[in-house]
Amino acid sequence: MAFIDYYKILGVAKTASDKDIKSAYRKLARKHHPDLNPDNTESNKIFQQLNEANEVLSDADKRKKYDKYGENWQHGEAHEQAQRQQRSQNSYSGGSGGGAQDFGDGGDFSEFFNSMFGGSPPGSSGGGRQQQRYRGQDLNATYQISLRDAMESKKQTLTVNGKNIRLTIPAGIENGQTIKIAGHGAAGTKGAPAGDLYIKFTIPDDAEFKRTGNDLHKTINLDLYTAILGGEITADTLTGKVKLKVAAGTQSNTKVKLKGKGVPVYKKDGQIGDLYITYNVQLPTNLSAKQRELFEELAKS
Repeated sequence: MAFIDYYKILGVAKTASDKDIKSAYRKLARKHHPDLNPDNTESNKIFQQLNEANEVLSDADKRKKYDKYGENWQHGEAHEQAQRQQRSQNSYSGGSGGGAQDFGDGGDFSEFFNSMFGGSPPGSSGGGRQQQRYRGQDLNATYQISLRDAMESKKQTLTVNGKNIRLTIPAGIENGQTIKIAGHGAAGTKGAPAGDLYIKFTIPDDAEFKRTGNDLHKTINLDLYTAILGGEITADTLTGKVKLKVAAGTQSNTKVKLKGKGVPVYKKDGQIGDLYITYNVQLPTNLSAKQRELFEELAKS
């Protein structure tokens, strides 16, 4: 699995503050967002790498391990566990004699990984104590989609830690929801199973529609004349345009429900939420003299 320099991806120094990392991520994520580069494979790949870099560097514990262990940061826990086991054995035996390898703070971390990932430590005959097997570390990634993307299932190829992963994003997925992809985490050691990949989906607020569960809410401006006299208007939904009949005498804040025009229910075929439209009656401004005269006559009557 190819090593990715997260600092280089974000264009920041290793001494960058949390604020600098967040700022760099937001700037580059906007530039390479799939919605702005729908047919740009390279830009989409960079966007995934940016999410991965931010996921690690914005987490204090993960960043500490990344800074300490570099390319092998995902196996930092395995190294630290080996340190604890070795200290325990040394304490029990009264020392570190008998040819046992020292993984203490002063030990050679590169030698430790050399012994874990094939071969024996320098100076070893290869017949020492059995090397331990460690399950691969679970990985976490964040992927952003739009509300419109969540309206139907889509096949997507994501790049996580330099590895392309094909998956189907089910319709109706919610903001903050996490999907587990078994066996796509970091590789295990000495034949141990790989960890799992957890992808957290983020869905920014939409400028036109507000989502509540599987229902959608939208406000439509209605001119005074249509509100008073009634009529027909055309409204946009996330699945196309619809025609609505407005009853005469419609008041501001009147709500109407469009059944089945909301968001599909996650992994439940045929179940869809509703769309609620709120009318906002707008009063006319900049009346002409004639219009004002007509309103005055109406007021007198």
